Amino acid sequence: MPVAVTPSPISRRSAFRIAGAASVGLTALALSAGCTSDSSDRDSSEPDPLISAAETARRDAATATAATALAPERAGALSVIASERGAHADALSAEVARAAGVDPTAMPAPSPTGSPTEPAPPPPTIDELRTQLAASQRDAAGLARRLSGYRAGLLGSISAAVAAEQAVLLL
Repeated sequence: MPVAVTPSPISRRSAFRIAGAASVGLTALALSAGCTSDSSDRDSSEPDPLISAAETARRDAATATAATALAPERAGALSVIASERGAHADALSAEVARAAGVDPTAMPAPSPTGSPTEPAPPPPTIDELRTQLAASQRDAAGLARRLSGYRAGLLGSISAAVAAEQAVLLL
C-alpha cells in the first residue's frame, strides 16, 4: 500500500533560514546579557574603586612637586610627572562622576589633607618617589585586571604611563 506524502508548508531552505536566525538571535541575547556596565556589577554600598586610584594620583603629583626641593636639577622631569599624575587624577575623577551620573564640572575640588598647623613633612627623595610610583603602577594594573571596558583601558593606560615615568623620567 503506497504511503501518501503531504507536502510540507515550509521548504527545507526556509527551515534552515529560521533555524539560523533563531541561533543568531539567541547568541545576541546571550552576549547582551553578559554586557553590563561596571557600575552595575558593584554592590552599591561599595565605594567606586577609581576614587582611591584618583587619590593616589593626586598624592603622587604632590610628591613629585615636593621632590623638586631636594632635586632641583630634575625639576623638569618632576614637573612632567606631577602634571601627568594630575591629569590621571582628573580623568579618574571624571569617570567616577560619569558613572555616578554627576556632572564632573559640578563636583567640588578635592580638599587638601592634613591640618594647616601641622609641620610639613620633609621633601621626598627621588628614590621614595620612585618607590611610591612603582606601588601606584602595580595598583592601577591590578585594578585594570579586575575591571572591564573603558575603566580597565583607562587604568591600563595609567599603569603604562606611570611605568614609563619611572623608566624614562626617573632613570
